[in-house]
Amino acid sequence: MPRTREFIAESERSPDHTHVLLVTTGSVASIKAPLIVKELLRYKNVKVEVVSTKSSLTFFDAKDVEEAGSRVWTDHDEWSDSYKIGDPILHIELRRWADIVLVAPCSANTLAKIAGGFCDNLVTSLLRALSPSTPTYIFPAMNTLMYEHPLTSEHLRVVRDVVRYNVVGPIGKNLACGDAGLGAMTEWRDIVKIVVEKYQLQSIVT
Repeated sequence: MPRTREFIAESERSPDHTHVLLVTTGSVASIKAPLIVKELLRYKNVKVEVVSTKSSLTFFDAKDVEEAGSRVWTDHDEWSDSYKIGDPILHIELRRWADIVLVAPCSANTLAKIAGGFCDNLVTSLLRALSPSTPTYIFPAMNTLMYEHPLTSEHLRVVRDVVRYNVVGPIGKNLACGDAGLGAMTEWRDIVKIVVEKYQLQSIVT
């Protein structure tokens, strides 16, 4: 089936802009994606694209992101039966476009895939293809017992010490599942603040 849209980094990048790639994965904290996009776009010279796993779209409506001024890219946009050598490859074009990558939220499943080097969807292919020089932030979000599982600490070690991503959080709070404890995603405003401070972004005067 042919793709309905295409993304070319060269034509999408602007020299005077900060290009923020927000990645959402299968955690209920994905519900915050439209808020993150909307807030980032309150700043001057910022462009935002969103890349989502299928399961993360359980928790937010892509139309809300589009209405905020961005686009959501999924596995459906990656390959088509009509692909031929030389055609743009979405995960490569997106990594060429990005100045900074935020994986918010990063589920236990995606964390394990990153640590293991998996490339089985658009998100993990994109992350595997990233330049080591691209600032990348991981915001874990999962149930407390999933976070306390011994494999999680090992995956986080690999992500920090081998892959060299920045890991922020999780935080403790009452979780969506009803449990209380460590495992919630960093507050979405604090995620935006990281980008604002790193690039010294200026708010749009209204």
